[in-house]
Amino acid sequence: MSGPLDEPPEIDLVHVSVASAAGAYTVGNASFFRYILRLGELGLPLSLADQEAVDVLAAVPHALGPGEEVAFVSGPGWRVVPAQGDLDWPVLEATPERLRSALERARSLLWTHAARFRVSAREITAIEQELDEVYGVLMRAAAAGVAVNVSYVA
Repeated sequence: MSGPLDEPPEIDLVHVSVASAAGAYTVGNASFFRYILRLGELGLPLSLADQEAVDVLAAVPHALGPGEEVAFVSGPGWRVVPAQGDLDWPVLEATPERLRSALERARSLLWTHAARFRVSAREITAIEQELDEVYGVLMRAAAAGVAVNVSYVA
């Protein structure tokens, strides 16, 4: 199997930003990136609903990547918004509910298959803590009625 487990060591420097007008949080844990955002690369057999959730998370763009690499893609409750200028970066824009649903499904898939991918107890704990923080941002965004933006940078 190839994919996130074969990444070079610099994956430890990946930061995932989840932001809205109601608050923000930056995930600095490489396991979150490896096993949640890039879950689709692990080669799991997925139901249609699982694939839709994984597709949302896989669409999170690299904040500082070249603009021509960011395609305009969308689905129910989410879209990728390319950078609008030199001082902007591409983001995944989603309803808080859609992003929470995708994260919850990814979490469930990961825990079901954690032993297969040798996810350690330390990684599980770290991912759970990061998810709790992100869920807090999503809850505040939902209460305020605003969308959330997600991107990552290495």
